[in-house]
Amino acid sequence: MHEAGASHGSVKSYLVGFGWAVLLTVIPFALVMTGFFPPGVTALLVAVLAAVQIVVHLVFFLHMDRSAAQRWNVVVFVLTVLVIGIVIVGSLWVLHNMNANMMM
Repeated sequence: MHEAGASHGSVKSYLVGFGWAVLLTVIPFALVMTGFFPPGVTALLVAVLAAVQIVVHLVFFLHMDRSAAQRWNVVVFVLTVLVIGIVIVGSLWVLHNMNANMMM
């Protein structure tokens, strides 16, 4: 009962994805716990590694790639990210302006 066009990963693909996910979780944890870098650099590295982990999850577990079968899923994902970005940036802009205009 598989849907037409649905791609399913192999056990090897899932294990590779799991390995990357674990590695991309352990590295930021170690960076924070050891205090090896200054806090600003650590925060930047954690954010970059989080973004890489999102890509790993999308590719290895949600099977989003450049294939024709996944084109609409990728389009919907990109539009969702765009709308969420607009909401977050707009909210921060409104709050900043409220703070600047309310404080005398």
